[in-house]
Amino acid sequence: MVNPEVYFIEEKDAGKRLDVFLATVTGLTRSQIGKIIDQAQVKVNDKVVTKAGYKLKLQEKVAFIPPLLQALELTPEPIPLDILYEDEHLIVVNKSPGLVVHPAPGHFQGTLVHALLYHCPNLSGIGGVKRPGIVHRLDKDTSGVLVVAKDDQTHQGLSHQFKERVVKKQYLALVFGIPTRSQGKIDFSLGRHPKDRKKISIRTKKPRIAVTLWQLKEEFSSASLLLCEPKTGRTHQIRVHLAVIGHPILGDPIYFRKSKLNQIKSKSLRTLLWQVPRLMLHAWRLEFMHPVTQKNMTFEAPLPSDMVTFIQQLRSQKENHA
Repeated sequence: MVNPEVYFIEEKDAGKRLDVFLATVTGLTRSQIGKIIDQAQVKVNDKVVTKAGYKLKLQEKVAFIPPLLQALELTPEPIPLDILYEDEHLIVVNKSPGLVVHPAPGHFQGTLVHALLYHCPNLSGIGGVKRPGIVHRLDKDTSGVLVVAKDDQTHQGLSHQFKERVVKKQYLALVFGIPTRSQGKIDFSLGRHPKDRKKISIRTKKPRIAVTLWQLKEEFSSASLLLCEPKTGRTHQIRVHLAVIGHPILGDPIYFRKSKLNQIKSKSLRTLLWQVPRLMLHAWRLEFMHPVTQKNMTFEAPLPSDMVTFIQQLRSQKENHA
């Protein structure tokens, strides 16, 4: 038998909807609370209430029976993790390139979620399910900083920060060509490509505002290292925005046309850029407020070895053609 959680309505909560109040104090979503109310798991002054919109009165007693934690039907896997920080509420990892974040068709094993289930056996649960709370994602071949919630309160808090765009994200990208300016702002709206659903495009029937700031960090021969700061969080945002301004990310299998490399006169440089091993994009820095401790947190992930090696090769090519 699960013991109920009991709350007494104070003046600041009088007049609130029952589901709104319970969502606030428990960290669950209103839809989750609604299901619990429908299941007659909530009492007000010892009487079952089945209306989510019930208006609470001063000094009423609300008894709430929390849902049992359900096991997620995934098998934990001992996949190595590069952990930048961890406490009882969240974990910050430096995701390696090639690691898929969440199970999806074609990737039902070997994901970051499988690794986290193994590393964090005592998860308190997200939405009543024993699982890590993924609040943002990185593409399979994108490396770098990723924060994951361990409980509902942290999940709700982080999700709110991402939604309100107060989380600061900075990426390092190796791109084709050299911009004519040292910095810029890209504000093309994005959405699904009208014909190819796997692509994101500025030519879309349902455009959504997307803004990316960028700075030139280093020039090479026919390539550059850019620092990018997305102000919105659209799918493939940095990849599409950079491609639109003529500087697609090297190794991007979707938005970089390798025919562009034919513009390069040097055969050795052309060969080097042709052989880029993967998408050269790295989530370098992440800043957010800890939802529980309210402390400002900043994390940086060093560039992965393949990007470091490739940058060294680009520097050598520049010196040889100086």
